[in-house]
Amino acid sequence: MKNIFLLFILTSSFSFSQTVLKGKISDKSESLPFVSVYIIELKKGTESDLQGNYILKDIPNGTYTLSYSFIGFKSERRKITFNNEKEIQLNITLIESNTLNEVVVTGTLKAVSRLETPVPVEIYTATFLKKNPTSNVFEALQNVNGVRPQLNCNICNTGDIHINGLEGPYTMVTIDGMPIVSGLSTVYGLSGIPNSLIDRIEIVKGPASSLYGSEAVGGLINIITKTPTTAPKFYGDYFTTSWLEHNIDLGAKYKIGKKVNSLLGINYFNYSNPIDNNNDNFTDVTLQDRISIFNKFNFERKSDKEFSVAARFFYEDRWGGEMQWNKNYRGGSEVYGESIYTTRYELLGKYQLPVSENIFASFSYTNHDQNSVYGNTLFLAQQEIAYGQMTWDKKIKNHDFLVGTAFRYQYYDDNTTATIVSEKTKISSLFVQDEIKLAEKHSVLLGSRYDYNNVHGSIFTPRIAYKWKPNDKSVFRINTGTGFRVVNLFTEEHAALTGSRDVEITEDLKPEKSYNINVNYLAKLELGNSIHSVIEFSSWYTYFTNQILPDYDTDPNKIIYSNLNGYSKTMGVTGNIDLIFPFGLKTMFGFTILDSKNKRDGVMSTPILTEKYSATWGVTYDIPKWFLSIDYTGNLYGPMRLPLLGDLDPRKEYSPIWSIQNIQFTYKKFNRFEIYGGVKNLLNWTPNRGNPFIIARANDPFDNNVVFDGSGNAVATPDNPYALTFDPGYVYGPNQGIRGFAGIRYNFE
Repeated sequence: MKNIFLLFILTSSFSFSQTVLKGKISDKSESLPFVSVYIIELKKGTESDLQGNYILKDIPNGTYTLSYSFIGFKSERRKITFNNEKEIQLNITLIESNTLNEVVVTGTLKAVSRLETPVPVEIYTATFLKKNPTSNVFEALQNVNGVRPQLNCNICNTGDIHINGLEGPYTMVTIDGMPIVSGLSTVYGLSGIPNSLIDRIEIVKGPASSLYGSEAVGGLINIITKTPTTAPKFYGDYFTTSWLEHNIDLGAKYKIGKKVNSLLGINYFNYSNPIDNNNDNFTDVTLQDRISIFNKFNFERKSDKEFSVAARFFYEDRWGGEMQWNKNYRGGSEVYGESIYTTRYELLGKYQLPVSENIFASFSYTNHDQNSVYGNTLFLAQQEIAYGQMTWDKKIKNHDFLVGTAFRYQYYDDNTTATIVSEKTKISSLFVQDEIKLAEKHSVLLGSRYDYNNVHGSIFTPRIAYKWKPNDKSVFRINTGTGFRVVNLFTEEHAALTGSRDVEITEDLKPEKSYNINVNYLAKLELGNSIHSVIEFSSWYTYFTNQILPDYDTDPNKIIYSNLNGYSKTMGVTGNIDLIFPFGLKTMFGFTILDSKNKRDGVMSTPILTEKYSATWGVTYDIPKWFLSIDYTGNLYGPMRLPLLGDLDPRKEYSPIWSIQNIQFTYKKFNRFEIYGGVKNLLNWTPNRGNPFIIARANDPFDNNVVFDGSGNAVATPDNPYALTFDPGYVYGPNQGIRGFAGIRYNFE
C-alpha cells in the first residue's frame, strides 16, 4: 500500500510539474527589446527585455501556441509541447514587415514588388483602416495623405474623393481592378463596400488613363478584396457612437462542394437620430439606413489557374432636411427634405485562360437605380455599365510586355433637362505596355492606349516612366503621360441638383485632356538604435485643356458649365515619413503643398474647394504588458475658396485652417476578441465656426419670400438683407462634432 502511495505521489509530481520557457528574440542583425510573447491558450504573456531576452515561468504540461509580435515585424507563431522539462530554450528570429516589398498590382496591371514597380503605388492595409474605425471607405480615406473625402452638400452629405487637389470626377475607384465605382456610384455608392472584406487599398496619384481609360485622370483608388483561402473563418466588428450611429461588419468563409471557396461579407449601418447642434432647423448629419452584401467565389481548377466571381448588392435610404421632415413630405413643398433611395447590383470576375501563355479575361456589370428628391425637385436616374477586358502578360528577354483590349458599354438616363434622350456610350480600347530593363539598375516603361468613343471619336493616351534603383532600399522614378475624361455631368456635379441655382450648359461638352509629370523618390532608412524609417517624396505638375469647371461666379443664381476657354493647372509636392521605434511606437506623417489655378477668358482664379496644403498623421503605441494599443490619428487642411452667392454674402470667402483628430484605445488580452473605444473629432470642430450660418436661407428653403429682379437675380430686402437664395452648397468639411465610440471585434481563424 505504501509503494502504491509513493508511486501516486511521483506520478502526480510529473503530471503537475511546470516548466520555465526562456529565449532571445532578434532580427537578422540585433536583439529586439519589448517584443510581446504570449501563450494563447493560457492567456499568459510577457515581453523581452532590453537585450531581447524573455522568460515565462510555471508553464504546465501540454501543447500550446506561442505568439511573438512586434510592430514593424511579421508576427511569429510556434506550437510547442511541454512534457516535464525543467527548462526549454527557444530563440526566435523575427522578419521585418517591409512594406517596400509588398506586392502591388494597380500601377502596371501585374503583380510586382512596390520597390520594383516603375509607377509609384501607396498601400493601405486593413490594419490601417482599424486605426480610426469608420462605417465606409469614403470616411476611412480621410487619413491618407493627399486624399480628401469632399462633402458636396450640407443636407444629404453626398461626396467624392479628391486626390492632390483635383475634383472627385478625376479619381477612378475600382474594386479588384474593375471600374464598377463610377458615374452615379461615385456620388452615391462609394459608402457601401464592407470593410471586413478589404485586404488592402492601393492608390496611384497621377494619371492612369493609359491602362484604365477615362476617369483615371487625377488618380486611381483600387480596393482589393480578401481571398477566401486566406480570410478568417469568421469575422465580426460592431461599433456604436454617442450620436447613436450603429455599424456592423460580418465576414465568413465557407466551401461549396470540394472546389469552390466562398467569402461572404455583410455591412449594415444605421443612423436614425436627428441632431441640430448649429440651430438652423436642418439636420447636421444625414440619417441613413444602409446594407451591403458581398460574396466572392474562388474556383479550384486542376491547372491551378485563377477563376473568381464576386457579386454585391447595395441598398441605402438616406435623408436630411428640416428637423420636422418625414417621408410624408417627400417631394412636396411644405417641409424641405432631401431623400435618396439607392439600389445597386454588381457582378465582377476574373478568369485565367487554360493556355500556356499568361492570359486573363476580366468582366464587370453594374446596375444602379436612383430615386431622389431635393425639396420638390425629383431626380430619377438609371445607369448600367458593362465592362470586359483581356490582358496578355509576356516576357521576352529584357522586355516585359502587357497587351490588352477592353470594351465598355454605359447606359444612362435621368429625368433632367440635360438628358433629353437616354445615353448609350460605347468605348473600345487597345493598350500596350512594355517595361524594358536597360541595365541592372535602370528600366523604362512605355505605354499607350487607344480608345474609340462612339460620341467623341478617337482618343490616344501615351505614357512613359523611368525607374532608377541605386540599391535594394531606394528607388527614383519619373512618370509622364496624358489622360482624358468623358463627362457625364449630372452623375458628378451634385450641386446641380440641390439648392435653387439654375444649371446652364453653354455648349456641347468635349472630353477633357490632361498632361502630367511626376517625380518620386522612395527609400528605407536605418537610423540606428533599431529605428527604421520609410520616406517617400513626390512632386507633380498637371495641365488641363478642355476642362469642364462649374462657374459659380458669373451669375450667383446659376451654375454654368462649359469647356474652359483657357487652361487649368495644378502643381505641388507631397511627402510621407514613417518611423518605427523598437519600443512599440510607430509614427506616420504626410504633407501635401499644392497650387491650383484656372485661366478662363484671360482671367486667372483659384478653383473652388481646393486646399492650399494639407497634412495627415498617425501615431500607434503598443503596450504589450497591458495588452493595449493606442492610436492617435488626424488631418489638417489649409484654406479653400468657397462658393459664395454674391457680394453681400456675409459668409467667409475662404475656409479657416481646420483639423479633425481622433484617438482610439484597443484592448487585446482576450483570445480572438478585441475591445476598442475612443473619441472622434477631439477638437469638436465644425464648419459653422466663425460663420453666421452655413446653409443660405435655411428659414426659406423654397424661396417663397425671395424677391427677384427682371434678370432673375435676388434683390436685397428687409427679410433678405444679403440678397440670398436657398443654397446648401457652402460646405468643405464634415458637420459632425465630437463624439465617443466603442466597439468589439471577433476574429476566428
